[in-house]
Order: sequence, then C-alpha cells, then structure tokens
Amino acid sequence: MAAEQEFVERMFIFKFPTCTTKEEYNLEVPILIPFSGSTQELTQRLLSSFKLPCYIEKDLDQALKLFVDEETIKYYDDTSEKLIANARSADFEVEDVIKAWERAFKEETLEYAERRGASDEELFATVYHKLVHSPALEAILQVEHSYALAVRELTGQRDEQVSALTTKQTEEMSRAVEGVHVFRTEREINELAAQHFEDQNLLQGRWSSEVCALKQTQRREYRDWLVGLLEDHQASVSLPTPTNSPLASCPPKALHGSGNSQEEPESVPRLEESFTIHLGSQMKQMHNIRILSGDALDFCQVRLQNSGSLDPQPQRLQTALALYSNDLCGIVLLTDSHVGTYSGLTKELSTICEQSTEFHFPPIDDQLEKMREEVKEAVTWRNSHCHHEHLATLTSSEQQSRRSGTTKNLQTGDVYITTHSNLAEVHVVFHMVVDDSLKSNDINSRHPVILGLRNILKIACSHDITTLTLPVLLMHEMTEEMTVAWCTKRAELVFKCVKGFMIEMASWGGSELKNLQFLVPKGISEEVFQTLATMLPSIFRVSNPLVLKVSSTPHTPKTA
Repeated sequence: MAAEQEFVERMFIFKFPTCTTKEEYNLEVPILIPFSGSTQELTQRLLSSFKLPCYIEKDLDQALKLFVDEETIKYYDDTSEKLIANARSADFEVEDVIKAWERAFKEETLEYAERRGASDEELFATVYHKLVHSPALEAILQVEHSYALAVRELTGQRDEQVSALTTKQTEEMSRAVEGVHVFRTEREINELAAQHFEDQNLLQGRWSSEVCALKQTQRREYRDWLVGLLEDHQASVSLPTPTNSPLASCPPKALHGSGNSQEEPESVPRLEESFTIHLGSQMKQMHNIRILSGDALDFCQVRLQNSGSLDPQPQRLQTALALYSNDLCGIVLLTDSHVGTYSGLTKELSTICEQSTEFHFPPIDDQLEKMREEVKEAVTWRNSHCHHEHLATLTSSEQQSRRSGTTKNLQTGDVYITTHSNLAEVHVVFHMVVDDSLKSNDINSRHPVILGLRNILKIACSHDITTLTLPVLLMHEMTEEMTVAWCTKRAELVFKCVKGFMIEMASWGGSELKNLQFLVPKGISEEVFQTLATMLPSIFRVSNPLVLKVSSTPHTPKTA
C-alpha cells in the first residue's frame, strides 16, 4: 500500500511595480509542495483575493508555474537523498522491508492475495440458487409460504391486542377528562397518560420480541433445511443447475409452477397498454414499454391464501428464480427526506415486509438504520463540498431547496436503495426523495427529481436490473391540481427525459433495461389514461410490422 503523501510549505514571493509610481510591491503566499492543483486557477484566485492589477496576470502565472516546478523537483530530490542516506546507514531491517512488500502485494494484487473461502452468505446463496432451479422449487416456495402464514398469524394477534389496549385506554382517558376538576385532577390525568404510554411500549416491545424471535428461528431452520436438502439430493440424484451457477454446470430443465394462478381482483390493474420499441441511432435495442394504472405497493404485496392452502402467489415463482441472477426487478417509490418507517409509503412497505421473514437480506428496519448512519456521512461530505458557485447555476426553487432546513437530511432527488427477497414482484426498491415542488406545473428537465430518475436508470443498468417500474406522473395518488393538461404535460416531460436517459444508457455499459413500466395512480380516468397511452408511442419509436403485398403479376424493373 502506498504511504500517505507528505507536504512541505514553501513561501512564494512575487515582486511587481505599479504603473503610476516607482514603488515595488511584494506578494508572499505559502504554497504546499508538491502542489496538486492548477497554477492557472491559483493565479486567478490570487488576483481576485488580493485585488491585484490585471496587467501582472501573465507574469504572475509564469512565475508561479516556474516556482512550483522548481520546488517540486527540489522536494523529490531531498526525499530521494534521505532515502538513499538511510539505505547506506543501514538503520532499517531488511526483513521488515520484505514483509512490508509482501503485505502490499497480498493486499493490492489479486494474483498474490491469500485464498479465502466463501462466506456463509455466499455459500447460502449458492445453495439456494442451485435448489431453486431444480425440482425442489415447489417445496421451497411452499415452505416459505407456510412460514409467512405463521408470521402473519402472530402479527395479527399482536395487532388485535394493541388495538384492544388502545380502545381501552381511549375510553379511560375520555372518562378521566370528563371528570377533571370533579373527581380527577390534572396531575392524575397526566399520570394516567404516562401509564398508558408505558403500557403501550411494554406491549409493543413484548410482541416485537416474539415476532423477531420467530423470524430468527425460521431463518435458521430455513437455511439448515436448504443445506440438508442439497446434501440429500446430491447423495441421490444430480440436480439441474443453470450454466451461470457457481456449482456444477448442466442445462436447466423446464419448470412449470403449480398452484392456483388466479390473482385476486385487487392486484389486477384496471387499465394497461404495452408497446415494443427500438432505441438507438446505429445499434438499435429493443425494449418492452408498459403503461398501467394501479397502486405501487401492489408490486410488493404478497397476497397469501387461507391457512388451509400452501399454494404461494404465482408471482413469487419468477421472483425466486431471478433472485440470484442478472435479471432483477426494481420499483421507484417516492418518499420524504427522513430515512425511516414512520410515515408514507415507506411505512406501508415496512408493514408489508414485516408480514414474512426475510431469508436472504437484512430486515428492512436494519437496512434503514444503516442507511441513516450513512446519510449523516454523505450529508456532511456534501455540505463541505457545496460551493456558492454551484448554487448560482440552479433555479430559484432549487436554490431554496438547497438552502432550506433539510441540510441535515436528504435533499430532493436523492435516492437510497433497499433490497428484498420476500416481496411479490420486486427485488430492489429505489426510495427517491420528493417535495411539494412536484405539485407545480413548471418543472423542467433539470429538476432534481428528473435527475434522480437518471441516476436510478444508471444504477439499474450497472447492477443487472432489467425490469423497472416508475411513476410517470411523479405522484402516487391523484389530487385536485392534477388536471388533464397537468397530467399530459408531466407525462410528456417524463417520457422524453426517460427516452433520452435510455439512449444515453446504451453508452454506460452493463445490462439492458428490457422492461420499463410507467405507473399512473389508481383512480385515473379512462380518458386521461388513453391520452397518456396514445402519447407514449408518439414519443418512443414503436416497432411496427412491415406489410408486403404479394402480386401474381411479376414486376420487371425499368431500365434507364
């Protein structure tokens, strides 16, 4: 590993005369050598900071560049002479030098690195990937489904007791407030409220401990069962494994999921249109574009059957098959600047995730807690690198957002990610921060949320997310200000920006975004939906078949 760069301070002295008098001025500036910046930029900063005359700019730039070059050469010469002198004096141990070089090669060069075994998480991922592409898939899904039913039953009991306690406390508090100054004092009411709060915390804590213990037990039993299942199958038969599996390679067999494939009416979107488009100037790529109306959480909610059935939701089949693959699914959820499960869609998503055990990733609460710690470092870094010159290039609304009190939290357009394996049709959730500025009708392509969509598409392209669902109106619910003109203008902006991002995405490398789903809020009128669906093929290039007419009479080409 390279040692930290050491610097020395050298005084730069520059003398220049004035135009009106014969006086000579001295400019003395300390400079760290080696100097890693630009001498031209430093020259302009000196001229601006000390209000120096403009006619010395050329001479100052040349003198500064010459000074930096000479002092840098002198610095490296002195450093080399010290090293040579130390080598001649033999004040160091040769064995220490050899060990330092050996350690550096092992840490920096893969060829010389120590061979380390796979971690427990990597081994479990390999076991799951092998079994899920085998005839054991149906058994795996049924076990996961039975575990989810057990968690659902326990959380249902918790909700019932919490609701009953809340109702009881509400009645007690109502009677106490009605009797204030009669048979109750204000102090007794405050003590009663404190007691109610303590009882709620105790009940919530007890049930949270039971749910957490059940999930940990299920997670441990599930992993042990999968490892034992793989050992049993390897001892009896050889399971088919995909060619991209890290284990034995043999082509996968066709697998047909069983169970009830009929979805509940709530999960079926009312309105839907699909298109196939080609994007690109020379090497055109084909994409499937879909616009549909519905609730964003319908893609996350796993709708369990009654306790007497072990048939999982059909969407879980594809989600399980693609979990450890290069064909992941993602969705964009709009949230506020606070990282947590206290309100909004993030709270509803946390409730959905809580209904079943997460076997492959940390629970969503742990992911968000880790994200809160990382956000503090990211915000501190951004505040220290945010310059007033950058604010001058933003619009007035963006400047107000940057100068607002959200400097301690995330800002509009920021995105954080959570990963899941227990949702219906989603592996990756992009939580994008939004604010009330999206309700206006004058946002443009430089709005932070639009730039956030670009970052999301770039992440999807770089991390094998080939199916992405995003809100085309940048809203999850219909409101009064969302008129027909408002919806049309907003959808046109998002369509055109996403199209440009997808064309740009082709130069980023990585995987292709095969399926892109534009989600409009549930409850949108059919007329507005048809307007947006008609606009989509006019903005994107839709693949139309070429119809050729066959004639019985041969046509002879004309000669000139």
